[in-house]
Amino acid sequence: MNRIPAPALLLALAGLIPFLWAALLALGLTSAADWNLPAVFAGDGRLLMVRYGGIILPFMAGTLWAFATRAEGLPAFAAYVASVLPALWWFFMPGTSAETALINLAIGFAALLLIEIAFDRWQLTPSWWLALRIQLTVVVLVCIAIGIWA
Repeated sequence: MNRIPAPALLLALAGLIPFLWAALLALGLTSAADWNLPAVFAGDGRLLMVRYGGIILPFMAGTLWAFATRAEGLPAFAAYVASVLPALWWFFMPGTSAETALINLAIGFAALLLIEIAFDRWQLTPSWWLALRIQLTVVVLVCIAIGIWA
């Protein structure tokens, strides 16, 4: 396994900040006013998590689409189909409340990880990809669980 490139690691960690912030908001442990932050960081942490997670899930599916270009033939078809499933899931299953949206978001991120495991086995991702994605997904799922049960 190769070392995670510093830019990828730093941007991935920065991408966790909105999830972590939303979890703190959902728990009532902080507020945007406490930190003099813009209004986008204020309000219901669960809704913030839904908004941000609803952007990141399809974004991550898009990265898989790029990896699918490395495959050929029937494996390429399977990879392309798998890469769009998380985005389609979110489109068709956004939920009717913050709680159901968060549950569906958690299902989407868990499914995304399973697809990433397949892409790793198909040798379509960089050697460091899966190790990073497992850690990030665990943090995201914990934050979403906090949002669901807060």
